Formats: sequence, C-alpha cells, structure tokens
Amino acid sequence: MIQEFKDFIAKGNVMDMAVGIIIGAAFTAIVGSLVADLINPIISLFLGGVDFSGLYVLLGSGEYDSIAAAEEAGAAVFAYGRFIMAMINFLIIAWVVFLLVKAVNRAKPKAKVEEAPAADPGPSELDILIEIRDSLKNK
Repeated sequence: MIQEFKDFIAKGNVMDMAVGIIIGAAFTAIVGSLVADLINPIISLFLGGVDFSGLYVLLGSGEYDSIAAAEEAGAAVFAYGRFIMAMINFLIIAWVVFLLVKAVNRAKPKAKVEEAPAADPGPSELDILIEIRDSLKNK
C-alpha cells in the first residue's frame, strides 16, 4: 500500500496539480488584493461611495445600526449586499483573468501548424454515374 502511494505521488500529473494549486492560491491572493484594494475603491468612487456589502434585510424583530451589529446579536439577516459585492468581484476577477490569459497567449510563440496533405478527392458524382451507365451498356 505504501508503494502504491509512492507511485501515485510520483506521477507527473499529481505533482503538476499540486504546483497548480499552490500557484493558484498565491494568484488568488494577488487578484483578491487587486480587486479589493485597487478596483473596488475606483468603482465605489464612481458610484458615489456606495458600499453594497452593508445592505441587508433583517428577518426578525429589532433594530440594528449595521449588519455586523445584527449578526453579533444573533439576528437573522438577508445579506443581499454581500451577494451583490460577490457578483461584482467575480465579474472583475473574471475580466482580469481574461486579460492575463490573453496577454500570456500573445506572449507565447505561435506553434507551427503543419498542413496535412490534401486528400485525393476521388471520382466525382458525374464520373460515377458515367461508370454506372457504361457498365449497364456493356451488359
């Protein structure tokens, strides 16, 4: 069983996956900071300083000054503002990743694509019909 585990770990795709996950975690931190620290403040500036993450509906009784106060008191809240922010963050992150992938693809050297030799088109329909006609004549 130990040997099977060693063989599994030693496979190239497992190591590639591990490296990808580690790089992905680091990349997530970078993109998350880009969105939270650079892009969201600019969006907030254009939207008049609106912070969607504080928008909520109280699902019980009581009054609270903020969503944090309501949650701290144990009140049930419908935090739709956080969902709006999550959607905005997703769209921004997707756009940034798209731009990064586009830049990386542009920087990669183009792979040479070898064209396959043209296939013999074979006889045309007319040739086949003529052949059938001639074979019927010879009978």
